[in-house]
Amino acid sequence: MSIVVEALTKVYGAQRALDGISFTAQPGVLGFLGPNGAGKSTTMKILTGFIPQTTGTASVCGFDVETQAIEVKRNIGYLPESNPLYLDMYVKESMAFIAGIHQMKSPQKRIADIIEQTGLGPEQHKKVGQLSKGYRQRVGLAQAIIHDPAVLILDEPTSGLDPNQLIGIRQLILDLGKTKTVILSTHIMQEVEAVCSQVIIINKGKIVANDSLEGLRNKNKRKTLEHIFIELTNV
Repeated sequence: MSIVVEALTKVYGAQRALDGISFTAQPGVLGFLGPNGAGKSTTMKILTGFIPQTTGTASVCGFDVETQAIEVKRNIGYLPESNPLYLDMYVKESMAFIAGIHQMKSPQKRIADIIEQTGLGPEQHKKVGQLSKGYRQRVGLAQAIIHDPAVLILDEPTSGLDPNQLIGIRQLILDLGKTKTVILSTHIMQEVEAVCSQVIIINKGKIVANDSLEGLRNKNKRKTLEHIFIELTNV
């Protein structure tokens, strides 16, 4: 398994943001769903080493997120919801900067390939600050995959994209899921139905569903994912 989470808990003061969750993920696209404040971002931040857990364990590609954080970061790509970018850098310059952080040797071809893969070609000679929100999302995604990680964690990756851009990015996520483990957090149920093979729904720090998309529908009398989500989280 690319990701293994066991009895993971995170407590902020008196608030229990995560309450002993456990799950695994393997190559493919996993939809990680839940209402605001359910614990999605907290889980993703723990997996990427941004914050420590209170109790429990988590590993990425066999490396413990707490004791082997550098190895975890080498194997993971992360696009956070806030998508922090250096706005004064040119697109290609920002790619080279991230490649340097990962100590990639002769990254020029990889940068060119990623720019084409994410549809940034027409904008590659602009500063990031000149780009629309949709293209900034593409820059964030390109930075997350430039070092060819085995695991991708994407928090609202299609935020701000127009319908035409959505099609391209969803196809890219599907293609990435053929060889990588992708955790996709989104509030767009149609997006999950379009690209995800497995679905986890979390509510109030607890996992309330963990199944294949087809299995989840079968267990819930073939209801839409939106109806299933509302029933499981509106409590």
